[in-house]
Amino acid sequence: MKKLFGAAAAAMMLGFGVAATASAADGAVVTVEAGEGFQERLQEALILAEPGSVIEVGAGRFEMTGGLSIDVPNLTLKGAGKDATVFSFKNQVSGSEGLLITSDGVRVEGFAVEDTPGDGIKAKGVDIISMVNVRVEWTRGPNAENGAYGLYPVQSKNVLVDGVVVKGASDAGIYVGQSQNIIVRNSRAEYNVAGIEIENCYFADVYDNVSTHNTGGILVFDMPSLPQKGGHSVRIFNNKSVDNDTPNFAPEGNIVATVPMGTGIMVTANRDTEIFGNEMSGNPSVNVLLASYPREHNDPTYNPLPRAVYVHDNIYGKSGYAPDKLIKKLIEPRTGLPIPDIIWDGVTDGFWSAMFGPSDKDGIFIREKEGTTFANLQFAKDHILPWGASADFDIEDYAGSIPGWDPVVLPQDQAAQSR
Repeated sequence: MKKLFGAAAAAMMLGFGVAATASAADGAVVTVEAGEGFQERLQEALILAEPGSVIEVGAGRFEMTGGLSIDVPNLTLKGAGKDATVFSFKNQVSGSEGLLITSDGVRVEGFAVEDTPGDGIKAKGVDIISMVNVRVEWTRGPNAENGAYGLYPVQSKNVLVDGVVVKGASDAGIYVGQSQNIIVRNSRAEYNVAGIEIENCYFADVYDNVSTHNTGGILVFDMPSLPQKGGHSVRIFNNKSVDNDTPNFAPEGNIVATVPMGTGIMVTANRDTEIFGNEMSGNPSVNVLLASYPREHNDPTYNPLPRAVYVHDNIYGKSGYAPDKLIKKLIEPRTGLPIPDIIWDGVTDGFWSAMFGPSDKDGIFIREKEGTTFANLQFAKDHILPWGASADFDIEDYAGSIPGWDPVVLPQDQAAQSR
């Protein structure tokens, strides 16, 4: 049996009330018990652990005054359940994140992070990160002073978010940014500004989630002037984005502060996006919004238009009955009420595409059951023609599809299936 701790390290950990045992499958299993000095002992265990170790924490509520960090590769931090093991950061005085991860191959599971002044769980610049069966919550409910992000993997590869619950984030509950190869599944986002947000990412599958009582349910954005841009190849499928009816509480100046209350699924400036098999209803502004980036920017390589978007085989319920923000100001006058199920702003990149539509590789394609309502607002054409242009409601004009791509496959999933 492989010995994972040197004698001095093992003695130090036992002296701090941390029990280390060996696991043949994954290396050392270290249990951090409740009691005096818990936070210091837990962080000590995370620092001294050898790669491949499992740090276990039992049930209980643990009051934290500082953030935790993991920089040991292939480490697992495991609690007794997302409602059983609770780390409360309500009185945090050092750091901002609840947990910061900067090493590869980390898995966190089975615990809750509550009331952080900043982000809940953040991973930056890592390869293979798994966030499984965790909960992040701001217990006072929607509030502009809550932390921005619940789960926040950024600039990372092979990202798995599975079975999580996030409530109360003042930006996005589940956010994945500037990353590649992503799966977000089996999760629930409630009472956030954005429930689930995929931003500037390549190859993401978002499925079997529930996003409800947020301002916006599921957002796919590509933003300018970031190290990774040109977001593409995102599939949003088999989700429920319903009853997103929380007024926007993001701090002024944030891009999500512009998201209208009651948006089901929104795509801004991303290409190769497929939206299918989702259930959307009870969204007061709109079920699906396809829009160009609305702000001025100084990034000459940035394309602000949604391109190659395919919306098909979704289920639509009541929506568009009480539009908010720009949907009320700009869209309602062109469409009347209720706002159609699917809205495309019709902004294009030149005269030809404004008059005759984008090329096949950049088009907006819709294939939905009879009775689904749609409008191309034709903003570009309206700007070009001296007599203006009205919205186009003929959904049949947008029939077609885009080539699909393979499902995202993650190494951590493959490893789990091979055991």
